[in-house]
Amino acid sequence: SIKMDLLHSNGVLIIQHLQRDYRAYQDFLNFMSHVGDPRNIFSIYFPLWFQLNQVVGTKMIWVAVIGDWFNLIFKWILFGHRPYWWVQETMIYPNQSSPCLEQFPITCETGPGSPSGHAMGSSCVWYVMVTAALSYTVRWKDKLAVTLHRLTWSFLWSIFWIIQISVCISRVFIATHFPHQVILGVFAGILVAEAFEHTPAIQTASLRMYIKTNLFLFIFALGFYLSLKLLDIDLLWSVPKAKKWCANPDWINIDTTPFAGLVRNLGALFGLGLGINSEMFITSCKGKNSCKLSFRILCIAASLATLQLYNFVKIPTHTEYLFYILSFCKSAAMPLTVVALVPYCVHSLMKTTEKKLN
Repeated sequence: SIKMDLLHSNGVLIIQHLQRDYRAYQDFLNFMSHVGDPRNIFSIYFPLWFQLNQVVGTKMIWVAVIGDWFNLIFKWILFGHRPYWWVQETMIYPNQSSPCLEQFPITCETGPGSPSGHAMGSSCVWYVMVTAALSYTVRWKDKLAVTLHRLTWSFLWSIFWIIQISVCISRVFIATHFPHQVILGVFAGILVAEAFEHTPAIQTASLRMYIKTNLFLFIFALGFYLSLKLLDIDLLWSVPKAKKWCANPDWINIDTTPFAGLVRNLGALFGLGLGINSEMFITSCKGKNSCKLSFRILCIAASLATLQLYNFVKIPTHTEYLFYILSFCKSAAMPLTVVALVPYCVHSLMKTTEKKLN
């Protein structure tokens, strides 16, 4: 439509302005784009928060998974273009004088562009973290404490918006999103996170509930995809565009395709459910050692170190279905490691040490 073309062309002008005038901040902006990567939720934020507060950690995974699932459905509905291929195919520029947008190794996302998954994932998870931190100060009653709470409130929400704005600018700078796509992503993420502030049932969900939720999310997404495919609407239309217009074929990654994200998130949710409902979790995280600061610190350090090792596990990409299966297993192993395996090992180690001392 004319309005959408106008919105896109104005977005291109903003991207050109950023790439021209903010070149000195390129490394910082690329870093912020990595900060907004939804995969950091499972490998960094979740291990930290789960050992500090299991309620917040559990909520974080649910918010991340459901938020990313909604992001996928919205992407399929909105058919949002990405700047780096839109400028090559649009007909609004006269005499084929399309603007030149610089690309980077993290530019060539293969899914549709609206809303931004990085902006949505970042906003929903940081919203959970900020509200969780403020929940500790809101109980303070005396006058000095109330003043301190207000200062903390202002400081944390300022940090929240600085991070979200930085992530949004970084995604626009690398020409992988238009400005309106990142703005939509931020507010969609906040809505998802706020919805889970009023959903306490997830804290007591059984393994059966986790499995049912996984099946519902997968069947709905697959059914939606197949239904539109029967209507001759290809929801993977963005993949060939990305392959055609990406400046470097090596920058195309199967891990950025729509179904790769879906499988990764379903694996993480299943792993969380498996871990929380395991005997190892009950023995370690519900035992007497769980209240000890030393236990939590050891669990955090061991979890973060172990999860970094998963980065060295490279999943073969030559067979797409095999990639999805192995990606599901790897994603399930990460929360299972944080929730059950590492705490159980730390608990056993501490128990053995105590026996030797006695």
